[in-house]
Amino acid sequence: MTESPEEKKRFASLIVGISDYYRREISKVAIQIYWEGLRQFDYESIERAMWQHTQSTDEAGKWMPQISDLKIMMQGRTQDQAALAWSKVNLAVRQVGPIVDVVFDDALIHRVIADMGGWAALGLKEEKEWTFIAKEFENRYRGYKMSDQKPEYPKTLIGMANAHNGASGLAIQGPRLVGNRELCLQVLRGQALGLGNATRQLEGPQ
Repeated sequence: MTESPEEKKRFASLIVGISDYYRREISKVAIQIYWEGLRQFDYESIERAMWQHTQSTDEAGKWMPQISDLKIMMQGRTQDQAALAWSKVNLAVRQVGPIVDVVFDDALIHRVIADMGGWAALGLKEEKEWTFIAKEFENRYRGYKMSDQKPEYPKTLIGMANAHNGASGLAIQGPRLVGNRELCLQVLRGQALGLGNATRQLEGPQ
């Protein structure tokens, strides 16, 4: 959501409305807490999550949703998110390989791969190591998600060809985009939603 007064007013009305539905009073401080916890999402997604919560037949549906309840509805559980992110990486390693540069549609994938040594290094791992690598990736990814960090990330994951070309003063080839094109371009520009701008290349453990 944007910081505009209109957006904040609309959001506040939604929170007050859901509070009325559950017959609970809510303070301005509590509304601000909801705002800070959910502001990275668009209004329509929050409204839809609120509606889904009211329709839930589980025990939780009887009570006013907490920020964590709404995040789970909008993002899925962190374990599911991490598994989905790893499936993208696993497929890209096998189909694209470590030679060329890549840009994923999830900036957090870039951050985690950088923490693990970089794209080229990941692609050179042996098959027998793959199960352990997958577990490490998912644990790191979940760690960032659960702590709600907004880390810097490398805008491009450098492959072996451009690592060599750059060191030799040769022409650099453009990256392969993996996933949703528009989201990949946001990552490439350092404008990925919910993450800090990529102000420098991070292609190894920090």
